[in-house]
Amino acid sequence: MALPGKLLQKQSVLRSIAVIAVVSDTHLPRGTRRLPARCFELIAEAEAVIHAGDFMRQAVLEEIEALCPTVYAVHGNVDEPALRSVLPESRELLLGGRTVAVIHDAGPARGRLSRLKARFPQADAVVFGHSHLPLHERADGFQIFNPGSPTERRRAPQRSMGLLKADGDELVFEHVWLEETEAR
Repeated sequence: MALPGKLLQKQSVLRSIAVIAVVSDTHLPRGTRRLPARCFELIAEAEAVIHAGDFMRQAVLEEIEALCPTVYAVHGNVDEPALRSVLPESRELLLGGRTVAVIHDAGPARGRLSRLKARFPQADAVVFGHSHLPLHERADGFQIFNPGSPTERRRAPQRSMGLLKADGDELVFEHVWLEETEAR
């Protein structure tokens, strides 16, 4: 497994990174399911990856690291013990003077934005997963972002992931909607 020291850091500093791929809830391997081709492409083109947990197997983390060696990840509730032992439950990243926190399970939808702001008071944004439901909410200069799942949409209208762009000192999140038929 690449970069275990980096994965264990509580806070990481990212400088001059323009585009970060944001994923969660990959839940692989499971049958013949694979990451969609567009997801592979965006991860390979990114300067870093944020993964908000539920890889399931360490081999999935290693596959993502092979595409983009700079991976900032947390463990999720279905990750195997090997992953849980090397990935933190939460972490904070500095990006262009802004702080992005990452956690897998952000709790119930009701009050989520204020609850995450209270849990990560220094953060400008929080990336989370678990629900598989794409979400982007903002209030008073703080934002929360769930990229959804690239492999298992559940109640979401479509499979998805996200991109995070550092635009000066602003954090700009966007969802990327993935085709149901594309797979790699």
